Amino acid sequence: MNNSKTIVIITKDNTLADIINRTLSDTYSVSFFQNIQSSFDFIYNSMANLLILDINPDDTLTNNLLKGMKSDPIFCQLPVLAVVDENSAPPEWQHLPIEDYIWKSTLEKEILIKANLCILRSERVVDINPLTRLPGNVTIIKQIQQRLDNNEVFALAYTDVDHFKPFNDKYGFSRGDEILKMLGRLILNNVKEAQPHSSFVGHIGGDDFVFIMDVNLIEDTAKTIISYFDKIVPTFYDAEDKIKGYIESTDREGNKKAFPIVTLSIGIAHNKYRKFSHYGEMAEVASEMKKYAKTFKESSYTIDLRKTTDEST
Repeated sequence: MNNSKTIVIITKDNTLADIINRTLSDTYSVSFFQNIQSSFDFIYNSMANLLILDINPDDTLTNNLLKGMKSDPIFCQLPVLAVVDENSAPPEWQHLPIEDYIWKSTLEKEILIKANLCILRSERVVDINPLTRLPGNVTIIKQIQQRLDNNEVFALAYTDVDHFKPFNDKYGFSRGDEILKMLGRLILNNVKEAQPHSSFVGHIGGDDFVFIMDVNLIEDTAKTIISYFDKIVPTFYDAEDKIKGYIESTDREGNKKAFPIVTLSIGIAHNKYRKFSHYGEMAEVASEMKKYAKTFKESSYTIDLRKTTDEST
């Protein structure tokens, strides 16, 4: 049994829902919704592995909402399996962003196989972080470069967790992974709440994340992310360590020392005043700002305020 993977099913057909539940619930964590609108919050929070949609070719609203969701760079790689009634008019496949379909008449026999294949295919896509299900480096680079090429004004934030290695050494990678999954959801939820459209969240790897937003929204969002992170992260510590406010672990040289509760550092670059032509230039400035943020003991963000590449802050 593997209930760590999540499938979202959207249908108003109780018979179909019962078949899917009986067939898939022993293998996957299954959540049901009657319409696609009501599923969005859950999809954003759970980072689902598959969406199964009982599709109606005449339901323009649902089809348009599906297109909108799949046009989001965060969810463009979420596979969609359409359930189709043979008696209805066939969908215009070229206009629907789905990866596979299944006839209702063969549902009970084939749904588990189809679901398994859809998820396996999506996991073979290299540019998805397997832990957080967020886009990886290739998509991150593409997002930054496209915006620069289109002369868009935007802000790029580079985030990582301070003292994360000692935490992993003390508690193990499994608990460290839980922090990373929490942080990925936290960034995604707050970025999408502040800017539902034209924003982006990516996971470089390890404890490094990026997010892209409008310049006038990113600082408040960074503050909110830090505030929530600082409230949640102590819950990942054993009670005695939480009370002490530190753990004992070894540094990179192998020396035993005390490390504080992990904090968050966010560096922000934007092109409102400075022109960048290459994604690497902007990423380098965000990295510089992140390194500066890491000089503070508490969770912090810093934003580049230079007006040109020649001026200092």
